[in-house]
Amino acid sequence: MGLLDGLLGNASVVESDEVQQELQPILGDDESVVYACKEIRDMYIFTNKRLMLIDKQGVTGKKVEYHSVSYKAISHFSLETAGHFDLDSELKIWISGQSSPAIERELKNGETVVGIQKALANFALG
Repeated sequence: MGLLDGLLGNASVVESDEVQQELQPILGDDESVVYACKEIRDMYIFTNKRLMLIDKQGVTGKKVEYHSVSYKAISHFSLETAGHFDLDSELKIWISGQSSPAIERELKNGETVVGIQKALANFALG
């Protein structure tokens, strides 16, 4: 996955060490990035403690929303893969005590859809 995939909206895996350095100022003292993927400017970061969704907003991307979810707060999740005519996959994450998904995101189909599902299985279910 390269620049072309990013421009087309396909998610791509990002080196954990690179993300660790970028996020070091806001990570906990003993927190480390285990898996990260990026869709254009938005990122899905799996640390050893939490799931972080980073949403860069606006034309310049200077405004950033950091959404953190503790793995123990995730009650369940679903990931609907793309079909023949539907090119997007859909990720839904439920937080304990809520009847509807707290997080709903569209993902472009690709290898990171499997990576995100595996990371959620390892951390939220483990």
